[in-house]
Amino acid sequence: MPVVSCSKCGTKNRVEPARAAEGQAKCGKCGTPLDTSKVADQIDDKKPLVVTDATFERDVLRAGNVPVLVDCWAPWCGPCRMVGPIMDQLAAESNGRYRIAKLNVDENPRIASQFQIQSIPTMLIFKDGKLIDRLVGAQPKPAIAQRLARAA
Repeated sequence: MPVVSCSKCGTKNRVEPARAAEGQAKCGKCGTPLDTSKVADQIDDKKPLVVTDATFERDVLRAGNVPVLVDCWAPWCGPCRMVGPIMDQLAAESNGRYRIAKLNVDENPRIASQFQIQSIPTMLIFKDGKLIDRLVGAQPKPAIAQRLARAA
């Protein structure tokens, strides 16, 4: 998680990217709103990006020609927990060819509804702001990697 120093008291704060994007990040010591304008530069591309209803357009639809795989999941879903480590591995192996993102469907019902997520896990692949592929159910890593390679 990125670290942002408070401009008022100097305290270093860990900031969840989703909170930063929504402008909700505050200093844990003094409560001053944090300047999170540089948080996007600090996000680790080797880990899946957490997207929300509020950040989906910016992080997925405006990602340009880099394919973005969005793992639609929920914490109570067993198959989703099986796919999670695969998403971590694919993110670590991306080398800028694609981006891996995670969307908790319980916490983000607007996007889940917009893309008609009826079963989880569902993986959506976007390129140039358009949905180009959909995988439903737990899939093995080679199958997911093959679909990503086609999108790249």
